[in-house]
Amino acid sequence: MNKYFLAGVVVAVVMVAMDVLWLGFIAKSLYQNGIGHLMAERPQAWAALAFYTVYAVGLVVFVVAPRAGAAGWYSTALLGALFGFVAYATYDLSNLATLRAWPLWLSLVDMAWGSVASAVAATAGKLAMDM
Repeated sequence: MNKYFLAGVVVAVVMVAMDVLWLGFIAKSLYQNGIGHLMAERPQAWAALAFYTVYAVGLVVFVVAPRAGAAGWYSTALLGALFGFVAYATYDLSNLATLRAWPLWLSLVDMAWGSVASAVAATAGKLAMDM
């Protein structure tokens, strides 16, 4: 199996698993309290699939692949966190700028989550790529 494809699959699986836990259980009430009036009863599967595919490709191309073969995982985790912060900040700050009653506190929580989830997923992708 191509090591880039394997890294992408690992990144996507880790992101999906973490988001299921985060959005489905850990922080579900935070999002419902903050933006429940905007949330769909059920997510659109095609849009979720598109997001995780695009996001995994981005993490692999811009974070994991450039660190392939490098010693250690720490710099991959830091770059993954930065990538996640930028991606999630783009979404959250755009919402703050354009949507009525979008909560600042939720944006800050979401940007922190994007940083953590991306750091973990990128690190897992690097470990898979370097096997």
